[in-house]
Amino acid sequence: MKRILTSFSEAVADIEDGATLMVGGFGLVGIPENLIIALVEKGVKDLTVISNNCGIDDWGLGLLLKKKQIKKVIGSYVGENDEFERQLLAGELEVELTPQGTLAEKIRAGGAGIPAFYTPAGVGTPIAEGREVRTFKGKKYLLEDALTADFSLIYAKKADPMGNLIYQKTTRNFNPIMAAAGKVTIAEVEEIVQIGELEPDFIHSPGIYIQRMIEGVQQKRIERLTTA
Repeated sequence: MKRILTSFSEAVADIEDGATLMVGGFGLVGIPENLIIALVEKGVKDLTVISNNCGIDDWGLGLLLKKKQIKKVIGSYVGENDEFERQLLAGELEVELTPQGTLAEKIRAGGAGIPAFYTPAGVGTPIAEGREVRTFKGKKYLLEDALTADFSLIYAKKADPMGNLIYQKTTRNFNPIMAAAGKVTIAEVEEIVQIGELEPDFIHSPGIYIQRMIEGVQQKRIERLTTA
């Protein structure tokens, strides 16, 4: 049985200044929004955040950016977050931009215990400067180190008390691989059902990767709303 909490502040209580966090989601889709808010309220700072991007100015990881709680971002997309762009250009924020597929594989490898791998993405670009490049079968490949984190904050649709998770549609983005790559994985879920209610063939993240869970109601904001 996994630890099931009732307070989001309690869920993030042991995340301290300087921690490295993986945060699931893509844009605003599938983000652990209540866990992020709890971090804002806790005031923890000097965070290194590994995430595809940093949400928008007034929601998701953008809330932590606005409060200057993030020291470094490892991601693949600056996106539509004006504050993210401003801090990057002003030199106030360390940013490590990584091709999106490479970022996903760095996280997957970290969760699988693979320390590094070679990829053709980034060869011949500034990303490869000062990095090891090897040739395999006549093609150049760049060595990339795997990524892990002190904590992974993820979101899932359903869970059972054993920590088995099911994601809904596109929320199954970075969440499953981050669940495996965190030393401590905290899952924000919409519903915790009884053991046996989840069909084993449809479980996306086995409970072995999850350390604690909490139920939460999400606003599920839309990153950019376009109407006719």
